[in-house]
Amino acid sequence: MEVTASMVKNLREVTGAGMMDCKKALAETNGNMDEAINYLREKGIAKSAKKESRIAAEGLANIYIEGNKAVIVEVNSETDFVSKNEEFISMIDTIGGSLLKSDVKTLDEAKELMTTDGTIGELIVNKTAKIGEKLSLRRFSIVTKSDDEFFGDYIHMGGKIAALTVIKGANAEVARDIAMQAAAMRPLYCFPSEVPADVLDNEKAVLKEQAINEGKPADIAEKMVEGRIKKFYKEICLSEQAFIKDGDLSVEKYVTNNGGEIKSMIRYEVGEGMEKRCDNFAEEVMNQVKGN
Repeated sequence: MEVTASMVKNLREVTGAGMMDCKKALAETNGNMDEAINYLREKGIAKSAKKESRIAAEGLANIYIEGNKAVIVEVNSETDFVSKNEEFISMIDTIGGSLLKSDVKTLDEAKELMTTDGTIGELIVNKTAKIGEKLSLRRFSIVTKSDDEFFGDYIHMGGKIAALTVIKGANAEVARDIAMQAAAMRPLYCFPSEVPADVLDNEKAVLKEQAINEGKPADIAEKMVEGRIKKFYKEICLSEQAFIKDGDLSVEKYVTNNGGEIKSMIRYEVGEGMEKRCDNFAEEVMNQVKGN
């Protein structure tokens, strides 16, 4: 059967695959649309496996809340361009909705959750094939609260940063203020008690060496360390930070003044700690044209 431009156009609209791939699929299946779709899916899945070694450090983070349950999730893509794709955004919403209805603990368990488009794992593989980039569910957290607690959620830079807080007492506005604080000021921990011992020991050693290099005796240096550690906490601990709306108050004091108590904070910044792509885009396009 002759493969017409109209047939190729229709297949492209259904699958999102490239023109030459659609033309080949129709030729291989004698123009059968259903078989051509399956052909492309099969080839797409095979290609998606080859993308596993590629870096996906862009993407989006989002938060989904229903009643006393919330989910914060990060899904990665290779380029920022794809993170603006409506199909990619819809996939994240599907993943978030499925996680919200579950109590899974691990990524492996999450990938086995069912959606309207198969499991989350299958959904990601199929979208990888269609969109043409490596996509991955990087992390998620499911958070629950009691009736006397409030979720605070804040999305910054269109989904590049997401912060989720739980505040006991106070109100939803206070909880959102604290989520905004977390998004803006990049705390690593909620409270000083959460700072790992090795991180604290290392910082104390660095601060002591700094004081000694300033010419201070060892005993004086030790005392200086205690004061400087408090400054360290103000940089990395949410509760100790200066409140962005009133620098005279710490975050903890602001919440306390409103009759509340900070319970928890989760902050996702897309791609943090991951290797970033530094591909030559023109070279990549030429490789695709040459069939590499």
